[in-house]
Amino acid sequence: MADNQEIVSKTHVLVVSFPAQGHINPLIQFAKRLAFKGLKVTLLVFITNELHQIPSSSIRVETISFTPQTDNSNCIHGSFFKNLQDSVSANLPEFIAKQTKDGSPVSCIVYDSAMSWVLDIARELGVAGASFFTQSIAVCAIYYHLNEGKLKIPVEQPSVSLPGLPELDTYELPSFVYNTKDYPQVLSVLYSQFSNFREVDWIFFNTFNILEEEAMNWMRSLREIKAIGPTIPSVYIGKQLEDDKDYGCNLLKSNNDCIGWLNSKETGSVVFVSFGSAAALGEEQMTELAWGLKRSNTYFLWVVRETEEKKLPSNFVEETSEKGLVVQWCLQLEVLAHKAVGCFITHCGWNSTLEGLSLGVPMIAMPQWTDQSTNAKFIADVWKVGVRAKVDEKGLVSKEEVELCIKEIIVGEKGNEIRKNSDKWKKLAEEAVDTGGSSDKSIDEFVKELVNKSSQS
Repeated sequence: MADNQEIVSKTHVLVVSFPAQGHINPLIQFAKRLAFKGLKVTLLVFITNELHQIPSSSIRVETISFTPQTDNSNCIHGSFFKNLQDSVSANLPEFIAKQTKDGSPVSCIVYDSAMSWVLDIARELGVAGASFFTQSIAVCAIYYHLNEGKLKIPVEQPSVSLPGLPELDTYELPSFVYNTKDYPQVLSVLYSQFSNFREVDWIFFNTFNILEEEAMNWMRSLREIKAIGPTIPSVYIGKQLEDDKDYGCNLLKSNNDCIGWLNSKETGSVVFVSFGSAAALGEEQMTELAWGLKRSNTYFLWVVRETEEKKLPSNFVEETSEKGLVVQWCLQLEVLAHKAVGCFITHCGWNSTLEGLSLGVPMIAMPQWTDQSTNAKFIADVWKVGVRAKVDEKGLVSKEEVELCIKEIIVGEKGNEIRKNSDKWKKLAEEAVDTGGSSDKSIDEFVKELVNKSSQS
């Protein structure tokens, strides 16, 4: 037994993240869980700006800076992907060689699926490779069908039926699918996630079996995959890892003043509003949302990034100071876990969706782009843990609709049913990551398989 533990502790996994907050978060949590199982784990992040780190005793975090050859470092631009690939290709082999020289050779590279070409580097170095998908299986299944040519774009029919998925109206598909003229290079990257789908050694999804059961079963008919989520700090779900209170690597600094403000509010009385680290509302939509929050006459905590503040209506913060608090950034999980929060207005990014679901917070879906429309479909119609805000003829969610949705959840009859469903999914998420749960078992299986593979090579 002791010999086996020694082998496990010497098995080194390198986790390589795409440089965006929504990708770093699940990968760093997966890295922590691998370390909890006894492996030696290093997280490597290629970054364009500062990374605010909270020291972790279980994993090592390394960064390599690169400068995109464009005035816009936004990762939706094609040049960004090319610059990133060039930087990784130039630096990763040297980094891995240094690990070997230091007596800790890398046994496996777990890489973000958006960086599928990392597998080529791993193969050249004789290292095993594992692809980590940061979006839902449902969304990934759509991209798989596109890659295989089984779903044609532009999508001309009003709805599509795909195996393992509910029938989806065209607007419920990822935005890159129904609006192909925008960001065509990003769509090609999303396709490429499946370029080595059958060659990679392991495939991980940040989800859990019962959450996307039909899509999971269909994907498993193609090849073995492992659901290992939700990848959320352990203090909020599972409680396996001591002192795991935060993701630990943030591209934005948080404002912790909001917790004191929440402490003064009654249970379930606050609407939390956040559109993540990348989504940006238009000025007209920002105005409608602002006045909708005011009209609802409920307490609200709204995260408005510094770059978005200029879109707020003039005097809005002052006029709503008795009911609302606007901050530039916060620790979202800490807020969602607070008893005062009764509703989450979200863009439906996959991480935010999993966080709201895992913490049992009813959601109002206001998807903006990429995978968010599909996630909103599942929130409202499949898991029934929220409502989707309706858009008008201009594609905007009106202030009246914002008010209606808030009241529907906070005080309406439908809100009672949504809260029951939210509690149900919270328990199921907890069971999945707890000791012996489906996601915990998947990680155990990977560790065993990797150690056996490493000992034979």
